[in-house]
Amino acid sequence: MSGSSPAARLQQLFEGRRLTPTQRRIAHSMVRRAGDVPFLSSVELAELAGVSQPSVTRFAVALGFDGYPALRRHLREVAPAEPDAAGGDDAYNEYQQAVLGEIENLRHLAELLADPGPVERAGRLLAASRPLPVLGLRAASSQARGFGYFAAKVHPDVRVLDEGGSMLRDRIDAARRAGATALICFALPRHPKEVVDALAYAQEQGLAVVSVADSAFAPVAKYSDLLIPAAVGTGLAFDTACAPMLLGRVLLEAMCDDLPDAQARLEEFDTRAAAWGLFVE
Repeated sequence: MSGSSPAARLQQLFEGRRLTPTQRRIAHSMVRRAGDVPFLSSVELAELAGVSQPSVTRFAVALGFDGYPALRRHLREVAPAEPDAAGGDDAYNEYQQAVLGEIENLRHLAELLADPGPVERAGRLLAASRPLPVLGLRAASSQARGFGYFAAKVHPDVRVLDEGGSMLRDRIDAARRAGATALICFALPRHPKEVVDALAYAQEQGLAVVSVADSAFAPVAKYSDLLIPAAVGTGLAFDTACAPMLLGRVLLEAMCDDLPDAQARLEEFDTRAAAWGLFVE
């Protein structure tokens, strides 16, 4: 654990915890600012996460500490880092800060991908599943559609599940009966209960669940055989999801590596596209 990043060590502190949405927001903010958080007061952390100061105290207690001072002492031991010497974010406007926040999320993702094992395992699971269900509802529906659009160019049977309702279980059943062995889920806040229920049902039916979520302690973690986290940006009125999108493309690459005819399918598509005049050069 000593060789991991401060953000990774913080993630390990939170993994497996049953946290409320407010507590998950605090944890997410701490991971994003892992280098600074051991030096923040409870009031400063509350402002960073956009919650009340008592919420930070309750969060510390939920993690098993007597209060926030005890948690901060622990953080200085497990996630030591020097305070940001660049003068903070005050020199940037809110739009720039949102972009810089996403850059930091991408840095965390790059650190995570230093171990390619989970992505390679996910690629094998997705490549072997025929058909391949791709689940994403509400905020995550665009992630599911984007993944499904590109996956369909190399995978013989991709089924995007981007609408909830009473038909969702039927579509999971249909995929399972057709031979599906795995399902990939994109899960972003706020997490719909319907997604959690769908993953529980998918596992009951014998599907291996691969999840891309905003953190390792997202609500879908309990029903995921393999979860790879990619943080969302929270600096604007609506969350931004650059890191989850990029992780989706990385998983596509890993899947292609386990599909022996992937390159041939891409070349075949390019030939058809040229014959049909689909794109303007």
